[in-house]
Amino acid sequence: MTSNDSSENLRNRLAEKMAGDITLSEKPGESLKKWRLNFEISQTDIANYLKVSPSVISDYESGRRKSPGTLIIRKIVESLLEIDIERGGKKIHTYESILNAENSSKSIYSTYEYTLPIQLAKLVNLIEGDIVYKGIEKPLYGFSVVDSQRAILELSSHEFQKLYGWSTDRAMIFTKVTTGKSPLVAIRVTNLKPGAVVLHGLRKEEVEPVAVKMAEVDRIPLVATTMDLDQIVQLLKKYSQYYARE
Repeated sequence: MTSNDSSENLRNRLAEKMAGDITLSEKPGESLKKWRLNFEISQTDIANYLKVSPSVISDYESGRRKSPGTLIIRKIVESLLEIDIERGGKKIHTYESILNAENSSKSIYSTYEYTLPIQLAKLVNLIEGDIVYKGIEKPLYGFSVVDSQRAILELSSHEFQKLYGWSTDRAMIFTKVTTGKSPLVAIRVTNLKPGAVVLHGLRKEEVEPVAVKMAEVDRIPLVATTMDLDQIVQLLKKYSQYYARE
């Protein structure tokens, strides 16, 4: 991995951490303010970057304006990271050791965010998947590949929710599954539901009926695929570069 790849990976991981922390907080405005202060960036600097009034940022932080949606959170986090990079990236690199420690469980195999969403049908086509249950289709703003066994054994319910990163409107791809039941059980007991669930390593007919039933209860699209995992990650990342303008 080149130094540029390493820096981009670090930035993406930190962005996931920040956005997840804000999104999952009971008081998103306070969490947003915490990160801004951690980066020693003023409301005016963020406002100038986003081309909005400083009062907009102030209103989000104070709760005078309703909690920002995931797209606004993404833009604010991006502004914090971009401003820090312009200042030499000191704060970003300060968090490197913390991120490495947090990811020591290795339950997250890969994670990625889309600027423009991918539709479920496109995702299914790219990964040569089969729709087990159609559910309610939503635009997907990213994906996370999760080691199912590690996530279920090592993560608390609160930590499990942090796998969602920027948004719940993402595909959660579970690998190392045998029947598909365990990932759906984990999702059932959390308040946040993904935009789609992909069971990697299973054919459609191998998915346990009770897993399908749980997907039906939450109306979550359920997909099965046996494509090579590295190929899946590569294709889904390339989508944002080459296919998002279609």
